[in-house]
Amino acid sequence: MDITSSKERPGRVVPTLESLSDSQIQAIRSIPSHEDAVDRPLKASRPAEIFLGQERFDLEQEKVFNALPVPLTMSAVVPNKNDVVAIDSYGKNILVTRAKDGKVRAFINACGHKGAKLIEDDQPQSTSRLVCPYHAWTFGLDGRVIGVPRAETFEGLCKDDRALRALACEEKGGIIWAGLDPKREYDFSCLDDELAEDFEAFNLPRMHLYGRKQFDLKANWKLVLEPFLEGYHVQRLHANTVGPLFADVPNRWDLLGRNIRQVSGKANYEPSVLEQPGENIHKTITHAYQVFPNLVLVTSPYYISIMIIAPRAPDRTIVDYMMLTREAPDNEKAHKLFSTSYEMILNVFGTEDYRAAEISHEGLASGGLDDLLYCGLEEMVPLYYGVLEEQLGV
Repeated sequence: MDITSSKERPGRVVPTLESLSDSQIQAIRSIPSHEDAVDRPLKASRPAEIFLGQERFDLEQEKVFNALPVPLTMSAVVPNKNDVVAIDSYGKNILVTRAKDGKVRAFINACGHKGAKLIEDDQPQSTSRLVCPYHAWTFGLDGRVIGVPRAETFEGLCKDDRALRALACEEKGGIIWAGLDPKREYDFSCLDDELAEDFEAFNLPRMHLYGRKQFDLKANWKLVLEPFLEGYHVQRLHANTVGPLFADVPNRWDLLGRNIRQVSGKANYEPSVLEQPGENIHKTITHAYQVFPNLVLVTSPYYISIMIIAPRAPDRTIVDYMMLTREAPDNEKAHKLFSTSYEMILNVFGTEDYRAAEISHEGLASGGLDDLLYCGLEEMVPLYYGVLEEQLGV
């Protein structure tokens, strides 16, 4: 991977076209100029019931979220040895740790004595051990019991039997994956190598966590996901914010295993702009990935947005939003730009995209229509549902 040095600020490295994977470069070079883009009419729909019914929600939990590895968080959240963070997005209390050996692990956040949560907030922290706030049992970040007050009063205590309950876990492409059921075996071979190669080209595993915010939304998780699979809404929903930066044309897309990669040129895109040496590729091209089943990645010139969209109920979704930057801000200009960008993107996603999901759910829940229609500018939505339905067996 070639990252070209530049005087551009903030950040001292710039992602150029040449720094991307061969597959990314091929996709970008196939984007036509906007005036040559061809609309593709589409006739597609999905029943409203898939967003509302408890039966469908339970099937998704059984066949997807409990059956497959799911994204817990990003490598950037626990980048250093002795880092730990508590995650509860999926409705289960989970600890993600990076122990002294550098390996990432995931555990149920429950003390081996009486099950008390070892960490009660969701902020990353650095510590070499975990101490239960109830009886002060102490655990290493590898899950082992390393201290029990008055251990002599427990007859026949075997510390190995009281280690933290581990979840199957793997770190790949800058994402930390886990199986949510500690009693199941999980096949991590479903994590696509080409996707990981793309994310390595972004340097995603080594990016800096600038900001993180959780949203608790009154909407089905698939309605929250939909806007990030289509460009139809961009110039309309985002008319007063980011809409003018984009053209009203179809995106170029590829399937990477079960994952969808979209690439699009910014407003007034012409292929000739790709020939400018050393140019920040994210100023010209936007990448949007839907990582199956529920992670979204969107590129911007100075940062990457990550959303883990976790279903909690048919009408409730937790979104863990993370803004990653190429490196930590180290000058006043960088601090100002990152801060402004963070507030802007939280506003765009929070008050526009997420609001759209909530008002859509309200209308569907009121019996407003029997099915949802999708046009040619939304073709990745039914494509995604096809992948999901294959996993569900419906």
